[in-house]
Order: sequence, then structure tokens, then C-alpha cells
Amino acid sequence: MIKAYAKSDVGKVREMNQDYYSIPSSESDLQLYILADGMGGYNGGEIASRLAAETTKNYIQNNFKKIEHDKEAILKLVKDAMEYANMVVYEESKKDENLQGMGTTLDVCFIYNSKIYIGHVGDSRIYLIKKDIARKITKDHSYVQQLVEDKKITREEAEHHPKKNMLLKALGCTSYVEPDIRARNLEKDDILLMCSDGLTNMVEESKIYEVVRENKEKAPEILVNLANNAGGYDNITVITII
Repeated sequence: MIKAYAKSDVGKVREMNQDYYSIPSSESDLQLYILADGMGGYNGGEIASRLAAETTKNYIQNNFKKIEHDKEAILKLVKDAMEYANMVVYEESKKDENLQGMGTTLDVCFIYNSKIYIGHVGDSRIYLIKKDIARKITKDHSYVQQLVEDKKITREEAEHHPKKNMLLKALGCTSYVEPDIRARNLEKDDILLMCSDGLTNMVEESKIYEVVRENKEKAPEILVNLANNAGGYDNITVITII
């Protein structure tokens, strides 16, 4: 039996929470988890994140029964859903000059037959936490991540880089976006953590892993409090799936 726990908070500085998440309701038959961190001018980010998450969710729910339930077909479904959501957000941004340039990160975890199907755009993150190892299973689509890969800065330097929030890829900002997609096996006692950068910019990964392992159910609340105590400079959203 899969359970999920989530908390989203505006933080200490922002006036509006532009993060949005979706987890299955008790009557839902699909184990679909979505997190989006919006950006844009006055309420643009809030609209982008909600619209992207809800569009993706509805696309997957409406089309899952129509496809083969093998790995390639499910990955394609996740990718198609995110590309469709991108188009919807992009078209919405052109209707109102106040919404021009709005966009969002988007992370999708779809669990089916002991596999996790992942879709990812932006710098929100998904972690897979086991008893003996924990790792980030998404790659930040950011300027600073590119500097790390090009060996121009170290991972330690990246943690405090002034351009840490500069994205190279976001959903809804252009007419087309290509999400990263992948599938991983989900084993007994594995924990999935989905979070916006309002957490990871404030709390070190080692501390995040420690909290999740020790407090599976209360981890979202504890981690949000830690991020706020460290300054709470951004909206914070945390989902644990156990």
C-alpha cells in the first residue's frame, strides 16, 4: 500500500505560493504524483504551475487505459502529457500580457507495477532514498548544473552560486519543451521524495536524507520548518511517497 505525505508553504519572504502539487485521492486508481514550481510576474507563476500540473494529470488519467501498459508506452504517455501541458501553458501566456513569460518546473512520478515512471523539466527534484543509499534521480536544468558538468565549478561551489536559480529549461516558456523521462524499479522500503528548490536551496541534502529516513510520515512538515528556519526565501513544497 503506497502512502503519500505532502506539505506546501509560502515561506518567509514571498507574498504568494507559486508551487503546486497533486497526489492521488483515496478513490483514485492511478498512483500519480506531480509537483510544479511556477515563475512569472503577478500571479503568472501560480497559474503556470497549477495549469501544468492539472493538464498533465488529466492527460495521463484520460489516456492510460488506451495504451499498452509496457515500459515504453508508459514513458511515452508521461512525455506526451508534459509536452501537451507545455503547449497549454504557453498558449495561455499569450492571451494576457501580464502572463507573458510565465513558466514552471514540472516533475511527474507515476508508479505502476513496481516501477516509477519519471518526467522532469526544471530544477525541482526527485530523490530515491533507500536504507543504505540516497540519490537524486533528476538532473537540474540550470545554468549552475551546466557549469558543474563543464567542470568550471565544483558541486560545493554550485550550492552557493549567485546564479543558482537561472533555469536553462522550463515548461511553458517556449512552444516546445523536451522533458527528461526515465523508469526505475521501486523496491520494498524505498522512499521517494519530491521537492521544490525552496527546500534544497535552504537545507543540505545529507540533512534531507536523515530527516526522511527517520520521520517518513512527518518529513514534509519537518523539512518545511527547517527551510523556513534557514530563511524561507522561497516557496517550499515537499512530498514523500512510501
